Amino acid sequence: MKTMLVARMHEVGAPLQLDTLPVPEPAPTDVLVAVKACSLVPNIKNVLTHWPDWHPEMPLPELPASFGLDATGVVAQVGSQVLSVRPGDRVYVIAGMGCGSCRTCRSGDMISCRSFTYRGYFGRGPLARSIFKHYPYGGLSEYLTAPQALLVKLPDKVSFEEGARFGYLGTAYSALRKAGVGPARSVLINAIGGTLGLGAAMLALAMGATKILGTGRNQALLDRVKALAPGRIEVMSVIDRSRSIKDWALSLTDGEGVDAEIDALPPQSPPSATMEALRALRVGGRGVLPGGMTDAL
Repeated sequence: MKTMLVARMHEVGAPLQLDTLPVPEPAPTDVLVAVKACSLVPNIKNVLTHWPDWHPEMPLPELPASFGLDATGVVAQVGSQVLSVRPGDRVYVIAGMGCGSCRTCRSGDMISCRSFTYRGYFGRGPLARSIFKHYPYGGLSEYLTAPQALLVKLPDKVSFEEGARFGYLGTAYSALRKAGVGPARSVLINAIGGTLGLGAAMLALAMGATKILGTGRNQALLDRVKALAPGRIEVMSVIDRSRSIKDWALSLTDGEGVDAEIDALPPQSPPSATMEALRALRVGGRGVLPGGMTDAL
């Protein structure tokens, strides 16, 4: 195919439009992927409607802009210097991208790169638009190009739709690992009912966490989360202000507090909600904040 359909935003807050554009050519170390699925993350509505006002320091691509996080698909073409990826390979495209050559990238800390970008989403660094110019297409397009180093090959038993969930699940898994969650450990997941929090709960179960505490607003949803493992998961609605998260956590951990706290709150959540959950940590406990709370604590 010489052309492809791409859903693009021409105006912030306006509906996406289907544009017909040339299929991009992969650079020597890039591949061309025929997209089969991508993740519609819960935060995409905020990015498409509020992001420039909420977070002007985290740039979007220049308009008209293509979005779509965590794409999966089939390699359609490879660049001249691509060695280990072949046309026909089923792949997941890692969304996070850095420049690859700065001090932080070379030390393995790509997320601290001043160009760091979630392709098909938004940039976290002041130089992110340079990445968007090189890789302008997200998962809401028929084809996209990606560096060979940012591909994960999918086994046949993993569907494209399942692979498109790797990003959110990977974020939760990384947070749990950083917090040291495992057997004989307790963890509090703040906002356990959201996409990020629910993924963290399921992964914490798989990693052997002995006790998982979860907070949220919707009691019916919290009850469904607890039903995943009634003997290991305890939940509390923050609408019930009869006691604090700290006091609740202390009552369930013999007065010590939790070993780890994962903050999965959505964007525009008040800093006080994060601080209240952090106070539930025991002495020496570890908190990780992968959620969307971005105001100063």
